[in-house]
Amino acid sequence: MGATMKFLLSAWLLILPLAGVAQPLPQPGAGRIERLANFASKNVAPRHVDVWLPADYSDSKRYAVVYMMDGQMLFDARITWNRQAWGADAALARLMKEGKVPDTLIVGVWSSEQRYAEYFPQKVLAAVPTTLRHEYVSKAQNGKAQADAFLRFLVEELKPAIDRRFATKAGPRDTFIAGSSMGGLVALYALCEYPQVFGGALALSAHWVGVPTAWGEARMRNAAFPLALLNYLALQLPGPGRHRLWADRGTDALDSLYAPSLTLFADLLHERGYTDADAVTRVFEGAGHNERDWAARLDEPLLFLLAPRR
Repeated sequence: MGATMKFLLSAWLLILPLAGVAQPLPQPGAGRIERLANFASKNVAPRHVDVWLPADYSDSKRYAVVYMMDGQMLFDARITWNRQAWGADAALARLMKEGKVPDTLIVGVWSSEQRYAEYFPQKVLAAVPTTLRHEYVSKAQNGKAQADAFLRFLVEELKPAIDRRFATKAGPRDTFIAGSSMGGLVALYALCEYPQVFGGALALSAHWVGVPTAWGEARMRNAAFPLALLNYLALQLPGPGRHRLWADRGTDALDSLYAPSLTLFADLLHERGYTDADAVTRVFEGAGHNERDWAARLDEPLLFLLAPRR
């Protein structure tokens, strides 16, 4: 398979309707899963929510919470569509056992058939040239941008339900959001739109290039989305000192296209006054755009996000 076809295939996988592919309850290698099955919402379509609890979970403790996108891909590679998983349970259990991070839960929010529409930062569309906006909305999002509704689902419906049912620390210092690819974009978007709710975000291999799969001949056209996103972030990123932000990429396949945008984002963070304690941008040589590669480096971003502040 040629390089162009690989890029096209990777981009197609970004918008596959993943929810519903893996219906069995994940069997994590550490801790246990409680499923909120077909969690109903007034804002978006219902979907499963898998909550990972440490083996020694107790209502007598209080736990930080990481809301993770594409929840069906997090815990058990045996039941995912590509037989890969983040291994988020193993990574967090390991960090907790070593005493490096506090007691923490993972809320795995399944993606839906409207994944692209729900994860595409909606307010960024205002900065996309009118001639291209139709492509992003009609073709990529089935005629309706839904990220704002998705964030309302997270903040107004799911989070209160999680805080009622589990022994959580509900404030922003202990509430985080994470994702990869388009899930990384919506994690950044959530931090900007709800800085009073989320204290930090992880964006692994964030899909900076939007709909296009390569720069190619239409270089200026394909730059429209990352430029619009960076303009949005320049205006809406919360100030430094109270939030933590991690953004990374690999160098193989689709991730290789993110180099210009991640470099500009690192510059933006520096200009906004973010220090190494507030924000990290990293490049992982040889890493690609898949759960296996995200699992291989997950300990490091989780440690950065969750380690007690000094």
